[in-house]
Amino acid sequence: MKKNGVSPGKFKIASPIILCFFAINIFAKPIHSSDSAGTSPILTLTECVKFALKNQPALNQYFIDEAISGLNKKLATSSWLPQVNANGTYQQYFTLPTSFSTVNNNLVAVQTGVYNYVYPQINITQNIFSADALFASRVARLNSDAARENTHAGKINLVATVSKAFYDILLSIEQVGVYSEDTARLSKNKADAWFRYQSGLVDKVDFKQANISLNNSRSRLTTAVNIIDAKKAFLQQLMGFPENKPINLLFDTAQMLQETYVDTLAPLYYEKRIEYKQMLIGKQIQQNATRYYKMGFLPSFSAFYTYNYELEHNELAKLFNKGYPYSLAGLQLNIPIFSGFRRLENIRKSELQENRLDWDLENLRHTIFTQYQSALAAYKSTLYNLNSQRENVTMAREVYDIVRLQYREGVKTYLDVIIAESDLQTSEINYLNALFQLLASKIDLQQAMGDISGDI
Repeated sequence: MKKNGVSPGKFKIASPIILCFFAINIFAKPIHSSDSAGTSPILTLTECVKFALKNQPALNQYFIDEAISGLNKKLATSSWLPQVNANGTYQQYFTLPTSFSTVNNNLVAVQTGVYNYVYPQINITQNIFSADALFASRVARLNSDAARENTHAGKINLVATVSKAFYDILLSIEQVGVYSEDTARLSKNKADAWFRYQSGLVDKVDFKQANISLNNSRSRLTTAVNIIDAKKAFLQQLMGFPENKPINLLFDTAQMLQETYVDTLAPLYYEKRIEYKQMLIGKQIQQNATRYYKMGFLPSFSAFYTYNYELEHNELAKLFNKGYPYSLAGLQLNIPIFSGFRRLENIRKSELQENRLDWDLENLRHTIFTQYQSALAAYKSTLYNLNSQRENVTMAREVYDIVRLQYREGVKTYLDVIIAESDLQTSEINYLNALFQLLASKIDLQQAMGDISGDI
């Protein structure tokens, strides 16, 4: 295993099957997991992803949306439960109402009622059939499923993004290792050139060329070291990690190389893609909308029960002395007859929206297939490039060792050493780029095939 903070070692290339991990030199003092509180935590890729899945702000917003949709589902189903309401009314007449009655064939005006009334009332209603309540409960369930899939999609994107950011940091760390080794080589070359100049074997040009190469290498090393902090800040942003608490990464390049291989012959299943699942849920919601508009021709049916306890008296002080209760129950039927063809137009509109979603699904299938083919081609290309660059590193190192030995023997010029050293450094950097491009293309291929679950 290897971590940033370990003393530097040599850049080595193993057999074509396994790559020996590279040593790096970022910090002067090693950092261990058992360090006291306040030191920078050391995280693996799995730990970074786990932390992000719990603390990433945008993902937590998805969790809240999912919780809200669950409550909306409960709210929608509540309309099927009995609805109980209580109300009360106080009423005082300043002048009693007049009614008419016939007495001895004469129409006589008579004041009726009392001056003070109180009407406490309890109403209970129960839906038996309602298209509105049925549609609301069905769509609420589908909206809850859609919110859950949105959360899942957020997890998948977060896992892929965090993984790529992690690999990007590792690329910079490995580049620092290459530049550190390059600086060490050039420092030795500078010392050799100075010794040969003092011995009169060469002129001062070799020493100056060695010094120029060393200064350029130190500049590249400084740039590579400084950019790591910026990339770590981006990773911490993705993770939702406190920005005032720096992190270090723990990784094994040899193990990562073994994990880069993907079965390129595996079939593509569109149903595994989260976007496909989300669109299917959207289609189900639209289908329920069409059924709802078709049920608009059906009547709604409900039952009700009302209990009243009427209190009345001419004198306010004696209003609550005696009550006159009564109650009733019944059924209510509401039949829609004509709404200006509104229901028919809504049905046609909803069916057209269903048809459009079918074409959206078809277009999504083409898009998924194109993404898969692009990701597969990129993966195969980077895998081939990795193998080629591995061979280049091996040959470039052999050439550099031979040319440097020949220079010390006076057979080659220092310009040949510079060229060989430059080729070695370039091949090492190209190999690292190819390795981490392969890791990134593997993630893209897995995401295109729907093989990233979003859970660790």
